[in-house]
Amino acid sequence: MPQYTPPVRDMQFVLHELLDVGAAFSQLPPHADLDADTVNSIIEEAGKFASQVIFPLNQSGDEEGCTYVGDGVVKAPKGYREAYQQYCEQGWPALSCDPEFGGQGLPELVNNVLQEMLNSANQAWTMYPGLTHGAYSSLHAYGTPEQKKVYLSKLVSGEWTGTMCLTEPHCGTDLGILRSKAEPRGDGSYSISGTKIFISSGEHDVSENIIHLVLARLPDAPAGTKGISLFIVPKFLPDAAGKPGARNAVKCGSIEHKMGIHSNATCVMNFDGAQGFMVGEPNRGMQAMFVMMNGARLGVGMQSLGLAEVAYQNSLAYAKDRLQSRSLTGAKLKDKPADPIIVHPDVRRMLLSQKAHVEAARALCYWVGLMIDQEHKHPDEAVRKDAGDLVALLTPIVKAFITDNSFESTNLGMQVFGGHGYVREWGMEQYVRDARINLIYEGTNTIQSLDLIGRKVLQDGGAKLKKFGKLVQDFVVAQAGREDMKEFVEPLMDIGDKVVKLTGEIGMKAAQNPDEMGAAAVPYLRVVGHLVYSYLWARMARLALDKQGEGDFYKAKLATARYYFARMLPETASLIRVARAGSGSLMAMDAALF
Repeated sequence: MPQYTPPVRDMQFVLHELLDVGAAFSQLPPHADLDADTVNSIIEEAGKFASQVIFPLNQSGDEEGCTYVGDGVVKAPKGYREAYQQYCEQGWPALSCDPEFGGQGLPELVNNVLQEMLNSANQAWTMYPGLTHGAYSSLHAYGTPEQKKVYLSKLVSGEWTGTMCLTEPHCGTDLGILRSKAEPRGDGSYSISGTKIFISSGEHDVSENIIHLVLARLPDAPAGTKGISLFIVPKFLPDAAGKPGARNAVKCGSIEHKMGIHSNATCVMNFDGAQGFMVGEPNRGMQAMFVMMNGARLGVGMQSLGLAEVAYQNSLAYAKDRLQSRSLTGAKLKDKPADPIIVHPDVRRMLLSQKAHVEAARALCYWVGLMIDQEHKHPDEAVRKDAGDLVALLTPIVKAFITDNSFESTNLGMQVFGGHGYVREWGMEQYVRDARINLIYEGTNTIQSLDLIGRKVLQDGGAKLKKFGKLVQDFVVAQAGREDMKEFVEPLMDIGDKVVKLTGEIGMKAAQNPDEMGAAAVPYLRVVGHLVYSYLWARMARLALDKQGEGDFYKAKLATARYYFARMLPETASLIRVARAGSGSLMAMDAALF
């Protein structure tokens, strides 16, 4: 049976030593009094809920799956509704929400820590409340005062859950060709008609109401994404008292039978003249929806971090316990018939690859969470601008680089188990199946790569990338005279220089032929991802060097940093070569010849 223990010590290392959140929060007026003890106590309680309440439901929920009862009714697996009620009773949905609407007003970073643990414990369950936070954020930013009054407190409390309805049978990422219609009803509301597919948590019995955020077109809307509006479409229309009232004309037509996340209902949703209420301005729905979409992309990164962590914990425990063969350098456990497989170099490669990725991914996700808090709450406009630019730059890295690496990590975890990893009993094959979707939804990783190189780097002349480069440069300068940091600083400088050069080359080629950008985008994102990981690992190595005499935790951190620079960063050499190969070999052959 699988196991999960919240990695509290490493979480605290990232929060208090790497990010120094106490000092950072002191600069944010809403959080100036939040101290380390309070943050730690929240983490410990969240870890108890994740490990004791929803983790035991993960394997059984996967095996049972969701049930389409008929006539639009869907039931979640046994125990899911009760666990969700506990989640709400303990106040977890409200953690980082606005106190005006019943929230606790804690930093987004603290919510990120909660999300990591929930996703390690049970990704499919976590998706029921997961999108609710995104719906809350979108309505908080663009909803009318009346809409906020009706919906926000219910989303904050968790009484109502949320979805986002974008994809249609004929269009996925290309929302410019969506067909769902919104006809004015004459009373300020709209009649929404159309079909949406792949809607996570679109129908279930976990909460008492579901609030769909739906993209649709007005009758006179211009073509493309500039003609899309956003609408609130409740499953049950709120009555005068703010409680679920009349059933709206939106219904689940079926649920998808999927490779993974079996216990989350992925629905086909049919809107048959359902009553909807516009969010924001006509034909500017994408602006409001992007709040939710960007939050979801960061959330997918947290999903993959969570899965990679729990997969690593289980493969590590197995490698220490499983006896097979003898060490190449001689028997280590002479009183046993064989040595534990952790003595073998390639098993260690798999474990260290998992560990190095997980710890860098955690640092990245938490850092981005802190910058979101700074973007929204710092009193200095320049700080808010810089934080917002870095969040924009790093969002596709969080979504694509972390999900790619986490899928590889869960595969490595399964490989450590050998044949036992391939069977259900040990739980490893579920982590692989669940992790696979994260590379696809909320914009495939190719879309994230195009977003990075096209919109986040080339579109502004590299301004956002230069801001990140300044952080790297400042760190490198601060290490001057530290001989013990050379093994980390020199490769960091090297990959930084290579990213600058590669960016310029791709930009020049793309100006002549846009296919060049498309051909280079995926390897380019991985190269930039490694630059980000290198920066974070160099910073963590500096902390570990300064404290390596204080215990095994820092010795392990330093050894993992050395492994990353020695055996993972070198991937960039081949990636850069591929990115420079151009579009010729991809586009030369006529499509008919495939």
